[in-house]
Amino acid sequence: MRDSEGDAEEQDWDEASSEILEMVGRHVRRWRERARITQAELGSAIGYTEHQVSAVERGRRIPKPAFLIKADEVLGAEGMLAEFKEDVEKVRYPKKVRDLARLEADAADLCAYASTVIHGLLQTEDYSRALYRMHRPMLDEDTIERYVAARMARQEIFDRSPGPFLSFVQEEVTLRRPVGGRMVLRGQLERLLEVGQLRNVEIQVMPTGLEDHSGLGGGSFLLLDPKNGHKVAHSEAALFSRVTAERKDVRVFEARYGIIRAQALTPRESLAFIEKVLGET
Repeated sequence: MRDSEGDAEEQDWDEASSEILEMVGRHVRRWRERARITQAELGSAIGYTEHQVSAVERGRRIPKPAFLIKADEVLGAEGMLAEFKEDVEKVRYPKKVRDLARLEADAADLCAYASTVIHGLLQTEDYSRALYRMHRPMLDEDTIERYVAARMARQEIFDRSPGPFLSFVQEEVTLRRPVGGRMVLRGQLERLLEVGQLRNVEIQVMPTGLEDHSGLGGGSFLLLDPKNGHKVAHSEAALFSRVTAERKDVRVFEARYGIIRAQALTPRESLAFIEKVLGET
């Protein structure tokens, strides 16, 4: 299964990125062994599982800044582990999504149409993990955790102040497909309701029963208007994704998104609809 909303992350990290993560992992392990504590003990002290600590030490998981800061404090590394935050920041995204992540981070406006699954920027960790576990060919657990961590990191866009304007149109089917099971879906719907209350976010639903639909056959896409630079469009189909800044191409996506928004339920109607689906789930 291919997760087509923001999932160029399925591409692997490059060799240089892997070397940085392995180097950081070696230092975490050395400081832990110097402190004479186990992976489980370190994990318990900083709020992570033994498996997660092991994955970081093996360079298979991207440590969050909080991981490095807390590990530094617990292990008495005197800032040496915390200093790796900047190095990790450079490789936190898979190579194929780095440009897109940078554009998202610099966006003044972002508009996204998601046709098959919940958009990556709106996904919960459990929902994202369930999608990657359905990936074929299968991914190992460490790789899945790296992809999930990278996707969650992109959601820092919601924490920006002042925040960009974010507009999403979700197909109704994405609200009903029980990815990960009923409880994971319920958590995902609750997340949509939470994010949808933000003043700078609009979430709209495209009803399945709608006769007129300008998005049919076109696939999912994203429009980004950076604070500095030209508006770009990111589109995906089958196994390929494309980012374009060609004005004539961007205009096509702008027109398509405008019509899709007009055809979809209003943001207020959409939140009420999501609440209805949650009650049915």
